[in-house]
Amino acid sequence: MGYTITLIPGDGIGPEIAEAARRVIDATGIAIDWEVVEAGEAVIDRYGTPLPDHVLESIKRNGVALKGPLTTPVGQGFRSVNVALRQSLNLYANVRPARSLPGIKTRYEHVDLVVVRENTEDLYAGIEHRVGRDAAESIKIITREASERICRYAFELACKQGRKKVTAVHKANIMKLSDGLFLESARKVAAEYPDIEFEDMIVDAMCMKLVQAPENYDVLVMPNLYGDIVSDLCAGLVGGLGVAPGANIGTGAAVFEPVHGSAPKHAGKNKVNPLAIILSGVLMLQHLGESRHADRVMRAVNEVLAEGKDLTYDLGGTATTSGMADAIIKKM
Repeated sequence: MGYTITLIPGDGIGPEIAEAARRVIDATGIAIDWEVVEAGEAVIDRYGTPLPDHVLESIKRNGVALKGPLTTPVGQGFRSVNVALRQSLNLYANVRPARSLPGIKTRYEHVDLVVVRENTEDLYAGIEHRVGRDAAESIKIITREASERICRYAFELACKQGRKKVTAVHKANIMKLSDGLFLESARKVAAEYPDIEFEDMIVDAMCMKLVQAPENYDVLVMPNLYGDIVSDLCAGLVGGLGVAPGANIGTGAAVFEPVHGSAPKHAGKNKVNPLAIILSGVLMLQHLGESRHADRVMRAVNEVLAEGKDLTYDLGGTATTSGMADAIIKKM
């Protein structure tokens, strides 16, 4: 079976790591027609926006995209390109697994959890304004519909992956109406899944417990802002953003991306670690139902990491971006 997939190389190091991921995915033998479209800071002069309409149309048409990091210009009136992309396509579920990898030295072992983040509302809806000269106000939007939808996604993911527990993360002790509604929605959805253990946790306590004993947690579901923060914390448990894949899932489209930045100072040097986008490609293959090929890529990645010979500088080696991709392909 063949696929047409949108590829957005991105800014900075994006084109290098996107090419590495494309080569690894192509090495599975799956027939993929990559539709390459440009977005980000590099296209503003050409289109007047970092997110041209034809990029959105490509993703809508193909239903699946693999994306490199995009730079949001500072001080030019553009909000986050990534947030705009998620809102425009209603990619309501941000999914970020955090799993211990062989050869990656961290303070923890046996971490295997998933952060499921609501992706369309909360403070990230961008509803804010100045109040006079010396104050500003941001409006936090939490709806029952979005809260139940993301909680149901988390429970369905737990069922699909054979996971045992879902933890709803909130601050309902202080924000009794907004986070209270999220918690109420989570409890309602949890009642539909009696075989999955459910608990709720205040977000500050959750952060503490994650750095004490991350092995106690499985699926974490939470509103947008907490999800942004906690998912980075979880990435730190397993080696950092350089090994952290991400997925943005909606009803009609899905965009897979590394969660790190575009690192413009390293652009063009063929030296950065491509693992995050390659692992995002693994999530993409799983989404497409190509689990066997996803497993092949994952096994090859694990073998390269375990051997420790073909790693980039941040992982303690001297390999280039393309060289690390070559090593993974060879293992496949």
